[in-house]
Amino acid sequence: MAILLKGAPVAKEICEEAARRAEKLRERGIAPALAIVRVGENDADIYYERAAMRRCDAVGIDVRNVILRESVTQQELICAIRELNEDREVSGVLIFRPLPAHISDEAVRGALDPKKDVDGITEASLGGIFTGSGTGFCPCTAESVMEILRYYGVELEGRRACVIGRSLVIGKPVSQLLMAKNATVTVCHTRTRDVKEETRRADVIVSAAGRAGTVTIGNVTPGQVIVDVGINTDENGGLCGDVVFSDVEPFVNAITPVPGGVGAVTTAVLCMHVIEAAEGKK
Repeated sequence: MAILLKGAPVAKEICEEAARRAEKLRERGIAPALAIVRVGENDADIYYERAAMRRCDAVGIDVRNVILRESVTQQELICAIRELNEDREVSGVLIFRPLPAHISDEAVRGALDPKKDVDGITEASLGGIFTGSGTGFCPCTAESVMEILRYYGVELEGRRACVIGRSLVIGKPVSQLLMAKNATVTVCHTRTRDVKEETRRADVIVSAAGRAGTVTIGNVTPGQVIVDVGINTDENGGLCGDVVFSDVEPFVNAITPVPGGVGAVTTAVLCMHVIEAAEGKK
């Protein structure tokens, strides 16, 4: 039976440290604050917004909700973001994406001050990951993967890692973070000829395809560690990851559950980024 890499203890450790640092900031007269920008009434956005608000409240971070109608113009949204950039009481800004089709994602990302970009969406933040400069913030989900591997003592140096997915949200940044730990990384995507061959060679598999059933028994070999980033809906309407957990779990060494794995850590990482932004460390 595989070791379950649960997110709750990882999140607890991060939040306890964030709470200690938030208290020190308040002693200095600084109130860490997160502005959450949401366009429309997407259920997934609302769910994450509520989770982030609960986590921030527990840590000692103020939250400001900026909720805009689905039909908001691109210029109106950019103006709202620029106001937050100039607001000294706002430490960090979280913008929910994807945005409506009539709004340019690139323009919105470009409008955000990188110093307040606590979810790593600006080019400056992503550039910090790819150059290894340490400037800016990593996307929260990608960093959550690394926090889980760190917490459970998964050795990465000299090991083979296979990342499924090449998005700027998870796949590309997490591959860079793995390489920074001296792992040898292969990135698989929709044009990869034989994903199973690549995953079977790996010591660590990170699946961020966003498609249920991506990783099955044919993808794994004994002794592997699997981090399942996918959040999907199964045929019964329940949550599931990219990995067919019941098939894979008996054969691998360790695996994250869905729910209760990476997702449980993401809001904790977000809180730590807000604290760091308030401290002026980025």
